[in-house]
Amino acid sequence: MKLIIQIPCFNEATTLPLVLADLPAQIDGIDTIETLVIDDGSTDGTSEIAKSLGVTHIVKHLRNRGLAESFATGIRTCLRLGADIIVNTDGDNQYSGHDIVRLVFPILQGQSEIVVGDRSPAQDRRFSLGKRWLQWLGAKVISNLACQPLADPVSGFRAFSREAAFRFHLVSKYSYTIDLLLQASHKRIAIDFIPVKTNNPTRPSRLFRSISQFVRNSVLIIVRVFFLYHSLAVLSFVSSVLAVIGVVPIGRFLWLWFLGQGNGHVQSLVLGSAMLILSALVMLAGMLSDLIASNRIMIEETLERTARMEAELEKDQRNKV
Repeated sequence: MKLIIQIPCFNEATTLPLVLADLPAQIDGIDTIETLVIDDGSTDGTSEIAKSLGVTHIVKHLRNRGLAESFATGIRTCLRLGADIIVNTDGDNQYSGHDIVRLVFPILQGQSEIVVGDRSPAQDRRFSLGKRWLQWLGAKVISNLACQPLADPVSGFRAFSREAAFRFHLVSKYSYTIDLLLQASHKRIAIDFIPVKTNNPTRPSRLFRSISQFVRNSVLIIVRVFFLYHSLAVLSFVSSVLAVIGVVPIGRFLWLWFLGQGNGHVQSLVLGSAMLILSALVMLAGMLSDLIASNRIMIEETLERTARMEAELEKDQRNKV
């Protein structure tokens, strides 16, 4: 059983030694523990520090691609390296490496496929009251969309089984946290949360410059992923509402016309017809969106099979060597 701990980094030369020093050297049920640093275009010598500290694998982006792309690069690399379990932690030393033992335990027991470290941000007094309230509200909204409780959906401290890791295809280029959990929920992947400790912040977050930017980007991610899987249901509802609104003025016109008072009420007929046409267009958009979503699912299945074949081929080549 191989565990690879991946650490996406962007200019983390100062904090990376703290992260590596805190990682477990041995875990019951795990035969091999390896580390992977994804250097996302750092300019402070992060890769050199990682190499000097004995990191097992280093992947370097020539330019900064962002957190989501770094995470995806790490997952693909871990799968090619034959990881049975993948743990993702941050390079800023936010999370306690000692909690990795607890993070992988439900996967080793076959109880979960994804385990997320719950920081309990809504109770963290280091955050302002407004930020804690936003964390609580965001968790409620995302839990409702996922149809299951998600205690800390934006936590980046996560463990994945090999099978679960093959099934992710990120929509967002901004962050992977919400995107991944909504996909996992839709695909019926078993998710669990465990309480974890966090260290004091070493620097301001580089993921967003302000709370408003974070909220805006998170909402865009939620809308994109939600419509990917529920576009037909949403647009069918909107189409039905427009159809009802259109039928009312048409019914009014027909009733008045039956009574011989239709003259002068043609505008009701025009308005109702326009609403029915709009309803039909919305329904058509919903059907097209559903076809696009179905096509994406088939593409994801093809990509998953391809990734499995490539991973198995590389595994066989390593075994021969």
